[in-house]
Amino acid sequence: MSAVSTHRHRPAAGGHRHPQRPRRSPWIGVLLGAVVVAALFAIDRFLPTLFPQSLPTRAQDGLTLALSVLIEALPFVVLGVVLSIVVQVWLPADAIQRWLPRAGWARRAVLSLLGMLIPVCECGNVPFARGLMMRGLAPAEAMTFLIAAPIVNPIVIITTHAAFGWDGGILIARLVGGYLIANLIGWIYSRHPSPDALLTQQFTATCERVTHEHGTPTRRSLTQFLIELRAVMPALVIGSALAGAVQVLIPRDVLLAIGSNPVLSIVAMMALAMTVAICSNVDAFFALSFASTFSSGALIAFLLVGPLVDVKMLALLRTTFTTRTLVGVVVVVLLSAFAIGIGVNVLG
Repeated sequence: MSAVSTHRHRPAAGGHRHPQRPRRSPWIGVLLGAVVVAALFAIDRFLPTLFPQSLPTRAQDGLTLALSVLIEALPFVVLGVVLSIVVQVWLPADAIQRWLPRAGWARRAVLSLLGMLIPVCECGNVPFARGLMMRGLAPAEAMTFLIAAPIVNPIVIITTHAAFGWDGGILIARLVGGYLIANLIGWIYSRHPSPDALLTQQFTATCERVTHEHGTPTRRSLTQFLIELRAVMPALVIGSALAGAVQVLIPRDVLLAIGSNPVLSIVAMMALAMTVAICSNVDAFFALSFASTFSSGALIAFLLVGPLVDVKMLALLRTTFTTRTLVGVVVVVLLSAFAIGIGVNVLG
């Protein structure tokens, strides 16, 4: 299926069917958990000076962060699911296509600004984007929205301005950088010869199920609400747990120790952004605490990378996009954010 034709019907409606993979055993998760716990005890036993806090203290901090990320993201996920249902069930089938431009680049340019109308953080954007694809948007177009929306979100704009004002051009660099990265990724994946190959089999199956769903709008809404929650909630829990685990496994002092280097500081802040998994609505205030230690370019890199490819967001995106697709997205985001950060440092 070509990228041009994909936006005219649901992703699952075309392309070849992949052979059904066997379901993963739940014991894999148990084994991974046991390995992490064993690693924690081994580090505490053989490298006691690596962390200033004791293992119980770090474990408690990690659990607290995991729960805070989960609680913070949950309302936005539910709101995103509700918006997804509105798009799938209550809007006319051709409503989205009617107001979008026909040219691919123009469609992506408009979709990358759609987040300005939707005060939902990155977690809620995932189910909303799933709904857009079920209504006919191409994967590359939905991806453009997903990458731009957490940064052009009105709440994010307000909080970033409240934290930094117009100092150092951080707000402008974040908005322009996020918009450009989103459209770059959208353009790259719009060139893919088989857009359906970007999507997971689970999401393709969900599209087929929704396509053949019958009944009253209310019944369909309730059914779709359960389907979407079942798809994104496990990923949200896993992503929150990962965000908490990295607090226990990665010494933050190691990242902060290189903050004075104009190049390494950018790398450190990008690594920090991917691991702490702070909601984009408030991450500017977290970044503000590093303003006296890190360069403006490093802060901008943090503000660009965090909302797009932190561990929580990647876990949610994995419900829809294949691992190979997400690896490509992460590479483009990191290289782009690094280049923008270097440019800001040079110009500053």
